[in-house]
Amino acid sequence: MIDFSIEPEFQAKLDWMDKFVREECETMDLLWPQMGANFETWRSDARKHLKPLQDQVKAQGLWACHLGPHLGGPGYGQVKLALMNEILGRSSWAPTVFGTAAPDTGNAEILAMFGTPEQKQKYLGPLMDGDIVSCFSMTEPQGGADPGEFTCKATLVKNDKGEDEWELEGYKWFSSNAKLATFLLVICVTDPDKVLTERMSMFIVPTDTPGIDILRNVAIAGDLDPEDGHHAHIHYNKVRVPLDHMLGERGGGFKVAQARLGGGRIHHAMRTVGICNRALEMMLERVVSRRTRGRTLGDHQMVQDKIAASIVELEAFRLLVLKTAWIIDEVEEGRMPHGSARNYIGMCKIGLVKIYHDVVGRSLEIHGSLGISLDLPLAKWYGGHMSLAFADGPTDVHKSQLARAYMKKAKPAEGLFPSEHIPTRRAAAQARYPDAVDPKVVDPRKAKRA
Repeated sequence: MIDFSIEPEFQAKLDWMDKFVREECETMDLLWPQMGANFETWRSDARKHLKPLQDQVKAQGLWACHLGPHLGGPGYGQVKLALMNEILGRSSWAPTVFGTAAPDTGNAEILAMFGTPEQKQKYLGPLMDGDIVSCFSMTEPQGGADPGEFTCKATLVKNDKGEDEWELEGYKWFSSNAKLATFLLVICVTDPDKVLTERMSMFIVPTDTPGIDILRNVAIAGDLDPEDGHHAHIHYNKVRVPLDHMLGERGGGFKVAQARLGGGRIHHAMRTVGICNRALEMMLERVVSRRTRGRTLGDHQMVQDKIAASIVELEAFRLLVLKTAWIIDEVEEGRMPHGSARNYIGMCKIGLVKIYHDVVGRSLEIHGSLGISLDLPLAKWYGGHMSLAFADGPTDVHKSQLARAYMKKAKPAEGLFPSEHIPTRRAAAQARYPDAVDPKVVDPRKAKRA
């Protein structure tokens, strides 16, 4: 049975989080509103303010909750993490304050799962402490997120001492936070002749390694400087790394990459619920505050339609995400088979873009000219909604995968007509029960009228 009930102790933590995020994290959004400011470790003023807040989070036992107990986290399941991320979604700084900012969270998870003791000591500890930033460098200019089209390769070569090293050569696109990162996790083709799932390997590449050429830092909606965004176009120009800089096994890059995506998509989805909750709160406040044509905005039926649609759609999406989180927890506990959550994760990925667009968009419309101004956060949120359509894989790919998964379960109709064809089904029912319908039975009401 699906059970989303919350024990009082955890509800108390959620209540503390909600108050803390509204009062402290949203304040940081106002003081340091620049896109990606939460990743810029050089902002000494912000970092000075950040550390005491992180200490409060740690004192509450809420730091890096996505990690298991053996890595310093409480080991919460995905349902609890979803409820927490709903609150964190209200603020761009909140994930950093709570030690759960992407892409560092996913990178920390795969370092924990696949890293050697030496790799964990050098990179995982500082990353979990929030002292450094990392980058996941996967997508490519010509192939996007399709691993079958990747051309960035890594080959074994000899160094000056005659020792084997890996040499990385090729281009990567939209490598977020590369300009701020201490290290990059780079997926390269190492075995081009093998099947797709065994063709690539993943490497830990320190950003001070010679040959890393950031051609451009691409900006997106919300960035202030169009020539200095946070998403790098990189040329790995004969970048050399030692053999021990491979993360996981040779040919295991696909497996490592997939390990970080499922939970991340759920976190993105529930943070979307959080920001939509905030947009809905703004919508409701607005419609009881402003008047037009002698009535409050909320008295007009078209406005009521926008409010009702937002409430219903947001609640439906929230329940989908919670169900998906519950399934993941059931899989982890061995009560459901591996892969049970795959289609539901895809549904969340597909749904989050539309719910973000619709709820934030309606709130913007209701706020009118103030909504499109930068005096409110709505225009910035609305401008950034499409980035979610590409995060963790293009939404259209998930639509195609979901449709194919369900079509595999479908069977062709056995006859000329669909299986729900009423005349065909009625004939079969009559053949099965030839005496069921008695033509002599007459509706007494009709007989009386006759």
